Order: sequence, then C-alpha cells, then structure tokens
Amino acid sequence: MEKKVIVSEKSPAAIGPYSQAIEYNGLIYTSGVIGVNPATGEVGATIEEQTTQVFENLKGLLADAGSSLDQAIKTTVFIKNMDDFGKVNEIYSTYFTGAFPARSCVEVARLPKDLLIEVEVTAIKDR
Repeated sequence: MEKKVIVSEKSPAAIGPYSQAIEYNGLIYTSGVIGVNPATGEVGATIEEQTTQVFENLKGLLADAGSSLDQAIKTTVFIKNMDDFGKVNEIYSTYFTGAFPARSCVEVARLPKDLLIEVEVTAIKDR
C-alpha cells in the first residue's frame, strides 16, 4: 500500500518540507495545524480564537482527506501556556461527538509564527 499526500485549501499550506496530511492504510495523519485562517492569513489574538480556527482548519483538512473529526482516534495538542488548558478543553469538546479520541497535551516553549496552539490528528478514513 502506498502513502497518499493530502493537500487542502481549507487548512494553512505547509510552510516547510512537509505535507499537510498523509493517508496510509486507511488512516489519515495530519501535520500540526495552526490557527491561521487559510483564506485570509489572519490569526486571532486569543487562545479561544486560535483554538477555534485550528479545529475549523482540521475539519476542512480531514474532509478533503475523506474523514472527519468524528473519526479521530488520537490527537496531540501543543499549547504555549498550560494555564489555557481549561479554555482549550472547552472549545475542544465542542468539535467531537461520541467517544473522544485519545489525546496528549503538552506545553511547549514556542510554536510556528509564535502562535498559542497547534494540534495534530490521526483519524480513520471514512469508507
């Protein structure tokens, strides 16, 4: 089985030598997705705005890959400040139905473009 590169205009373009997502063996692996509006390049100032944009970007990317957040089995959340954990959880919980995916959440020193959050997802491809 070959891997398939996923490209989507519904999520920020790759800013380095990586793919937005890869499909392999019935799974979709996204790169870390940041809260940049792919249509305008704008970034919200708050953790709430950036978190919402991240999940909108992930929704679009997964849809173009033939999946959805409801098919997510694992997420990794990188946040600039662990004090934002509760705010992120509040928004995060609105984007999933049914069983939540397994998740890791870590505080990091710095993210691309000095943003506040980045999220990567592994999801099952819809059949």
